[in-house]
Amino acid sequence: MSVKLYVGNLSYEVTESELNDLFTPFGTVESARIITDKFTGNSKGFGFVEMANREEANAAMNDLNGKTVNNRAMVVNEARPQVKTSRGGGGGGFGGGNRPSRGGGSGSKGSGRPQRRSY
Repeated sequence: MSVKLYVGNLSYEVTESELNDLFTPFGTVESARIITDKFTGNSKGFGFVEMANREEANAAMNDLNGKTVNNRAMVVNEARPQVKTSRGGGGGGFGGGNRPSRGGGSGSKGSGRPQRRSY
């Protein structure tokens, strides 16, 4: 069973190929991915490496956590499970709905309820 590792505090110049090369001495690297900004394509300074098994992943974590690469001390630990969230379309925004008034407006006595007006 493969183990996914989080690799943080990476120099922005580190490539996926270099990340793969850092972990290869510890065993089979199934994938090495640098996370990039979706608009600029620039590195966000962290990534994920998937190792073939727990023993190889532990060896990599023990040796590489805190190791300096391009003048930055890497953080290497087991990745937390990704939280799956629904990214349904639409929605989002500034609708206030039926929220009570916060008071302070004209006619408000600070009760937290909007005053009824008759026209």
